[in-house]
Amino acid sequence: MAHSRTLRVDCDRTNDVVCVVGSELNVHLNRSAPLESSFFSVKCTSNVEYSITPTPSVPVHLSPLPLHANQVLLIRMKHASKHEKDSKLSVWYYGKKKEVLGKAILHLTAFEISLDVDADRDGEVERDNPNKGSWKWGPNGHGAVLLVNCDSETRYRYLKTLDHEKDSVSRVSDLKDMSLMVLRTKGPPKLPEGYKLNLHISQSDAESVRVFRSGSPKATSNFVVSIFYSAFVESYPLVLSSEVLSKEVPYPGDDAELKLYMEGLRFPDKDFNGLVTINLSLLDTIKEGLPETPIFTDRVVFRVAPWIMTPNTLQPEEVFVCRTDDNQFFLDEMTRLVAKSGCEIKICPKYLNRGDRWMQDEMEFGYIDSPHQRFPVVLDSPRDRELADFPFDQLLGPDFGYVTRTAHRDDVSSLDSFGNLEVSPPVTVNGKHFPLGRIIIGVAFPTAITGRNMTQVVQDFLWAQNVQEPVALFSDWLYVGHVDEFMSFVPAPDRKGFRLLLASPDAGYKLFKRLQNNGHGKATLFEDLPDEKKLTVDEILGNESLQSENNYVQSCIDWNRDVLKRELGLKEEDIIDLPILFKLVEDKTELKAQAFYPDMVNMIVLGKNLGIPKPFGPKVNGRCALEAETSSLLEGLGLNCTFIDDFATYHKKLGEVHCGSNVRRKPFDYKWWNMEM
Repeated sequence: MAHSRTLRVDCDRTNDVVCVVGSELNVHLNRSAPLESSFFSVKCTSNVEYSITPTPSVPVHLSPLPLHANQVLLIRMKHASKHEKDSKLSVWYYGKKKEVLGKAILHLTAFEISLDVDADRDGEVERDNPNKGSWKWGPNGHGAVLLVNCDSETRYRYLKTLDHEKDSVSRVSDLKDMSLMVLRTKGPPKLPEGYKLNLHISQSDAESVRVFRSGSPKATSNFVVSIFYSAFVESYPLVLSSEVLSKEVPYPGDDAELKLYMEGLRFPDKDFNGLVTINLSLLDTIKEGLPETPIFTDRVVFRVAPWIMTPNTLQPEEVFVCRTDDNQFFLDEMTRLVAKSGCEIKICPKYLNRGDRWMQDEMEFGYIDSPHQRFPVVLDSPRDRELADFPFDQLLGPDFGYVTRTAHRDDVSSLDSFGNLEVSPPVTVNGKHFPLGRIIIGVAFPTAITGRNMTQVVQDFLWAQNVQEPVALFSDWLYVGHVDEFMSFVPAPDRKGFRLLLASPDAGYKLFKRLQNNGHGKATLFEDLPDEKKLTVDEILGNESLQSENNYVQSCIDWNRDVLKRELGLKEEDIIDLPILFKLVEDKTELKAQAFYPDMVNMIVLGKNLGIPKPFGPKVNGRCALEAETSSLLEGLGLNCTFIDDFATYHKKLGEVHCGSNVRRKPFDYKWWNMEM
């Protein structure tokens, strides 16, 4: 960064001056000139270069030069000094007859000082990047990235805490979750007396970041303790925090550097745009007892990395499900599907889930990314049922982060479960590219005076991440109220690389009418379920009340269809309608929709393998017509359909395969900071 500093000098005395290479000293010549001065001349040693503005009317070498009211001497140092006061500059003042009236002598000591970060985002901290003091999005952008230190280096469950909740560094491994900042200097072994380097931050930024510095580990005779902690608090002392906004830092001396570690404390949110600034000042004490004055400043800017969700089109790595007293058959089928998909299944035992089988609703997997570090981060929902402790107790650990948003219990509804939180694959909308997709949430109808909504603190958090701009759909018409009850995404080899799947009562009735027209009106729904009332195709088509209810459901889904087409840049060819009927049931004083048979859109997507709720539809030639129709719609995309019986264990409890499972996926290769915003 270029710096300019006005320098006051006294005539007829020696002025000891400290300056920083790359900065400029401005001496107002007339201000320091003796009375009656009419001319001046400048002499200097080889490490000093100067110029005069306005440019003199005669060549500089023909000195002495005429002295005018507004002349400024601009002084720069070519390189750092080897020792204190090793460069000199003098200004001679002359009267009208060019007699010497006085002289100002400057003894100059030059230092190279820079506060450096990875401003070009290549994983290395470069020296004095000219763009380090600002942030710019895009592949040609600049600005350093800061991670929220939201994992836990503590491996013991009962001692576990988020790393950023501690004001110390207990393990060297914790440093890789921070962003490196380097104070680089070059010059004499020490600063002249009265000078010091000071690091400082604003109060608002100090709520979002903390700074540690490297130090010398203290010796200990306790070898076991040494191995356990790897490094001690004393090795990485805290420099800046919400309690300490300004602190002197050691001058490294000679051609040296001091490593500083930036720790993010919170994610972008409604009250925080994600940008933080760290300032460095070289301070001069003019006289003991007087305030210090800055003679050089430098600054760097970081942006806190956003929390990023992963869509169905990304490669699955781990699948999470719960074991309950009644779902062994479901677990067996899921285990086979997961093995076929080449990922790992994690089964939460009964003593941990305490009967809560809805793994999807409790949490959402995402990740954070920087040029030097990336790790998964689980977002814990505010639903807080029996699985409430699972994300923190079982997932949080080294290089596995955790974040949550706490809402007042009266504000939390079913819409705060994370079956109501999805994300699209990458899309382009009206020329604007969303390379990380767009978050999708369900809310009440836009004009409704009352109704359930996702709690505002969660919505604020999702919007503030900035890189996956949310889309709000109408989901309050559903009894449970989750977007995963009527939509999903599957990978596809053509068009946009995916298809949007929508539940469609119209497609369901069209299929049943085709069956009736082909002489299968007596085919029975739920034939293989002994405890369920059997319904024929004719009975379903003859139920006018059910038809009216599904007309209403279709109108709700069509509203969302139009929103999704508009907000994701989709055409009809990008959408597949799955034949699914609903029924309305009373919820307090309102009617809300539930799936009439297992909701096939509520599926798990594992690469090309789909785990779809088995619908138990009417059979034609020994095969379920609903399965056959769904398979014909999806297998043409190269997808493999596996229909999983979740009827008693999930469907009857108002959920399906997707509700009862969760998938951690491989992050995007795309780097979020390259987005054009």
